[in-house]
Amino acid sequence: MRDGCFIAAPFVIGAVILFWLGYVVTGIVVFLPGLFTLWFFRNPERTPPDGEDSVVSPADGRVLSVEKVTENDLVSGSFYKISIFMSVFNVHVNRAPCSGTIRGIRYREGKFFSANLDKASVYNERNSVLIETPQGVPVLTIQIAGIIARRIVCWNREGDKISRGNRFGMIRFGSRLEVFLPESSGVTVGKGDIVRAGETVIGRIQ
Repeated sequence: MRDGCFIAAPFVIGAVILFWLGYVVTGIVVFLPGLFTLWFFRNPERTPPDGEDSVVSPADGRVLSVEKVTENDLVSGSFYKISIFMSVFNVHVNRAPCSGTIRGIRYREGKFFSANLDKASVYNERNSVLIETPQGVPVLTIQIAGIIARRIVCWNREGDKISRGNRFGMIRFGSRLEVFLPESSGVTVGKGDIVRAGETVIGRIQ
């Protein structure tokens, strides 16, 4: 991704200069963070599964929990909350869990607790994205920053049409995603499951 190239460029240029001056070991040390940055910002192609009722994972990572909750952020009601933890080794591009229209986006400042802790869901910096499916079903996705992540990026705006599996943002360097499905939905993942953004079906809208 372009952002990754911009961040990695100073490290790569610095390493080249050091190699040219003969400081090979130092050059390698400087080059490694640039290499990691390029790898972190990788953005592979993904093919969503068929089925209009399918909801796919918005992130690569591990399912921390699946629980019934009452939510009042952009949408109110009873939902299944699916929490997904992304380590620094996961692809960090976030993808739309379903097709529809973005009805709301809300950013909230907060703390930076480790994203695998329950309190991160309550206190950490976040960005909420509400998608309404063509059938009028609300699906809420919340990007939550972690202890290392310091920037949440969302590339869409309210009113945008989006398709299941489309890229909509990312969180830099380790974080958490939460998906809220209406209580009538069927959940197809459980705690500890490994999921892939845009490909793993985490639920079905009923």
